[in-house]
Amino acid sequence: MPLPLDGMRVIDWTHVLAGPACSYYLGLLGAEVIKVESLTGDAMRHRGGTDAALAAAGMSTAYQTQGAGKQSIALDLETDAGRAVFHRLLTSADVLVENHRPSTLAHLDLSETQTRAINPRLIHCAMTGYGRGNAMADVPAYDVNIQAISGLMALTGTDESGPIRTGAPIVDYATGLAGALAVTAALMQRHTTGEGAFVDVSMLETAFSLMSSTITDYQMTGTPPKPRGNAANSRSPSSGTFACLSGHISLGVNEDAQFRRMATALGRADWLDNPKFATAVARDQNQALLAEELVAVLVTQSAEHWEEVLIAAQVPAARLRTLPEALALAPATTRKFASRGPANGVGIPFAIAGEATAKHTDTPPSLGCDSESVLRDLGYSEDEVDALRQNGVIAAPPK
Repeated sequence: MPLPLDGMRVIDWTHVLAGPACSYYLGLLGAEVIKVESLTGDAMRHRGGTDAALAAAGMSTAYQTQGAGKQSIALDLETDAGRAVFHRLLTSADVLVENHRPSTLAHLDLSETQTRAINPRLIHCAMTGYGRGNAMADVPAYDVNIQAISGLMALTGTDESGPIRTGAPIVDYATGLAGALAVTAALMQRHTTGEGAFVDVSMLETAFSLMSSTITDYQMTGTPPKPRGNAANSRSPSSGTFACLSGHISLGVNEDAQFRRMATALGRADWLDNPKFATAVARDQNQALLAEELVAVLVTQSAEHWEEVLIAAQVPAARLRTLPEALALAPATTRKFASRGPANGVGIPFAIAGEATAKHTDTPPSLGCDSESVLRDLGYSEDEVDALRQNGVIAAPPK
């Protein structure tokens, strides 16, 4: 079965995580992806992950995560000849994904107005920290900055711990997914209008989208949110993460029917006749007492035991797991999330007709390994390719 983006060519002029992730997702959906790097390469090649040898070789695990299935051309865009190559790439492309500041684009004469003048059908996807059209449009930002400035860190942790960054760069990857969604929407629009578009993706707005219900509550009530530790966002007193005899259990008990099933499964059917716990209103009024009694039950058995008991009773529950344990879960292994991309890589969190991802099994490209083949595909002769190499406009492995 054809993949959704078969036949689409994406020029990936990105670096670090969010931008490369966006083009990687598009590649998994079938697009041809050509990564344009500087002569020294994406800086992420040399940092991230725990394998120092891979990082020193320009193939860090952080780079490899969203590097597979792409071709690599190393190009000096500070030169007229380099920009000429880039222009020719754009004429052949359906999509440009880039995550550079507007001032960088202006310096290189590659603003969205200029790129779409080169190719009016081009979808130019710009991914920046704060989006366009505001006083912070040219301010640089990474995931850690956006987590801090967006209010996300202020929601994480407790009053005692203070703000805590999430353990993974969730804003980077959420922005990558948002960019991929925006590009596919723009491609659908182009199918109707025949014209390209400029797609403006903001990391800050992506972080806001991850806090949607919290933002709505604040906007409607004026009540600033506070860090709530491991308590559930639903504010149900029987939802959250609780310590057990060993391990922790996460409960998502928000409805009356769920509470009744939980009470019975825990051997505390008496709660259902207790006026302090019998209704949702009563439980809210006696949160501290309910939490005390709930913990007293949970600490009598392991989290593994309670997970089995509660799931059998159709209560939303999950034992806290490490990442290695999580990757061994049946949904992860059966659905093959971690093998939908290259070996040891990651996929996308959905399937179409049972399989939505391209069979990219090749390893991420070394810097400039496809420079010559990409140029030949664009119509450059062997002599022209040699001249570009000798003049330092491209980098390519020795013949």
